[in-house]
Amino acid sequence: MERFAAVLLTGASSGLGRALALACARPGAVLHLAGRDPSRLEDVAEACRARGAEAHPAVLDVRDTDAVAAWIAAAGRLDLVVANAGISAGTGAGGAESAAQGRAIFATNLDGVLNTALPAMEVMARQAPGADGLRGRIAVVASIAAFVAAPGAPAYCASKAAVDAWTVATAPAARARGIALTSVCPGYVRTPMTATNRFPMPGLMDADRAARLALAGIAAGRVRVAFPWWIAAGARLVGLLPAGLSIRLLGSQAAKEADPALS
Repeated sequence: MERFAAVLLTGASSGLGRALALACARPGAVLHLAGRDPSRLEDVAEACRARGAEAHPAVLDVRDTDAVAAWIAAAGRLDLVVANAGISAGTGAGGAESAAQGRAIFATNLDGVLNTALPAMEVMARQAPGADGLRGRIAVVASIAAFVAAPGAPAYCASKAAVDAWTVATAPAARARGIALTSVCPGYVRTPMTATNRFPMPGLMDADRAARLALAGIAAGRVRVAFPWWIAAGARLVGLLPAGLSIRLLGSQAAKEADPALS
C-alpha cells in the first residue's frame, strides 16, 4: 500500500479517524490532525509521534468554514486529505427526528465535508504533480448508509448519500486537475459512534481493519470503496426496491437512538 508523506485528517480524535491517523503514522510522515476534543486529540498525536511521525493537532470544528480553510492553507504540501469528521443519531423510540438534530447532522456531515474538500482541492491544484502524476488525493468518509433511506436515521442516511454522490460526481473533473477523489463507504465499524447501537450490526469490524481497507482503496485510486462488500451489495439491492417496500423493510429495523445534545 502506498505511503503518504503529508496527510491532513478531520475527526482524528477517535474511532475511524484515530485508526486512519495511526495507519498513516511512520517515520518521515507529517500528519495534520483535527478534532474537537483537545485531550483525545493530543493522545492520538502522541501515539502517532511514537510511531515516528510528525504530528500537528488542531482543535477545530469542521462547521467553521473560514477556520478550516485557513488550517488547510497553512499546512503546506498535502498528499492526502481525509474529510472524516461526522456525527450520527437517529429517531430513537419516538419515530421522528427533531429539526435541530437533522440540521446538526447535515451541518457536520455535509457542510463539514465540503468545508474540508473544497479548499483542499484548490490547494492541491496548485501543487506540482508527484511521481504518480497526481497533485494529491482527497477522501470523503461517507457510509454504506448512503445507499439506503432508513427511516430510523433519516438525516444521517441523507447526509452520507449527499457526500457520496458529490464525491463520485466530482471525481472526473477533479482528476482532470490531477486530484484523485475517493468516497469511502464503510459498514458498521466498532467505534464510540456505534457503541450506543442497540440492534444487530452485521459485518461489524474493528476500526484498524476499516482504516486499512479505506487506505488501500484510496491508494488504488478507486472512486468509491465500500466494505464489507456483501453488506454494500445488500444495501444497494434494498435501495433499488420500490420506495414503499424498502421503507417497510427498513422501518421494521430498530432505530438508532436520538442524541439529546443535538436537539
